[in-house]
Amino acid sequence: MKLRLLILCLLCPIITLAQSGTITGKVIEVDTKAPVRASVFLASSSFGTTTTDNGAFTLSGIKPGQYTLVVNAMGYQDHTQTVMVTSEPVSLTIELSHKTIQLKEVTISTLSKAEWNTCFVQFKEKFIGTDKNAGDCKIINPDVLNFSYHKAKKELDASTDDFLIVENKALGYRVKFLIQEFKSDEITQTTSYVGQPLFEELPGSESQKKKWRNKRREAYYGSSRHFYRSLLKDSLVADGFEIYPLTRQLIPKPTPAPLKPNQENVREISAHSIYTNEKLGSKWKRTDILNTTNQPGIYAITFPDCLYVVYKNKRVDGYPRDVYHPSDMPNYEVTIVSLSNKPPYALFDTNGSLLNDPPPLYEGIWAMSRLSMLLPVDYEPGK
Repeated sequence: MKLRLLILCLLCPIITLAQSGTITGKVIEVDTKAPVRASVFLASSSFGTTTTDNGAFTLSGIKPGQYTLVVNAMGYQDHTQTVMVTSEPVSLTIELSHKTIQLKEVTISTLSKAEWNTCFVQFKEKFIGTDKNAGDCKIINPDVLNFSYHKAKKELDASTDDFLIVENKALGYRVKFLIQEFKSDEITQTTSYVGQPLFEELPGSESQKKKWRNKRREAYYGSSRHFYRSLLKDSLVADGFEIYPLTRQLIPKPTPAPLKPNQENVREISAHSIYTNEKLGSKWKRTDILNTTNQPGIYAITFPDCLYVVYKNKRVDGYPRDVYHPSDMPNYEVTIVSLSNKPPYALFDTNGSLLNDPPPLYEGIWAMSRLSMLLPVDYEPGK
């Protein structure tokens, strides 16, 4: 999004829309206009379906907000487009083009079984995570993964031609993920990936479902999505959040290459970055950082230097040494947010989903979140 489209002003209290939206449409072949059987879903959500014999589809009961609609059909180019869902129905006609077979440069060497297994272990750690939920996550079809490891750069690349299916038995979801690009850099300690996930409920007994509800609430509270939603509802204090300005100076280190964003905006700060003269300012109010834009349902946060987010309803046993934590502050969960844009801003919608490229850079708790803690965008605790 170009900066000139962003119009900032102080945000008045916001009333959350309670209505739900509907997307209907038809998927056809671009040349013949014949109907196409395809998977249609909203990325990072639990809304998905397949088209009928005549190419028609309906997605209903959608919470208002901005989504990425994904259409996937065998033999066709994947189709993605941004859709703003409101209480008014959305009607689409989607034309798919056949895939063209292109010969790629031969830059990926054949991996031995041992090398592939090493890549797979690294991929699981960076993609799924290492927290307590990660042990309950299983990749069902690892054979769809394509790996490339660059020894000189210590970079692992991965992609899939089909859905990677992960069963998260900690949260009760089957996650189907189309991974367009995955990169893990051991030198800069950064991870990024681009892709579209679809969430499906796992079957389970009532006792299992109760455990999943509790785990989902645990994953949600204190998360970035919880924070952005609380910011819009003007409930930061009630929900346990405090925000502060953070100033600091960077001790120069090698600068990593720019990262591409993904639907969940995963980026990690390098563990080798060292700061000095770190200092928190006086506590901020929501109006100090929150702004509206000229696009309905899209909001922005702006701030100089860094935003220091404290979540007081959870504590941690220890903190990474490269994440600033005042000695007189209890061991609350904290996240440091910095913005890459010039001038700095970050866009998000009513669902708490980040939208801009490049996404904010997270250090601390939010940077540690991986697929093992990932919830669909339509998740709300208590529902």
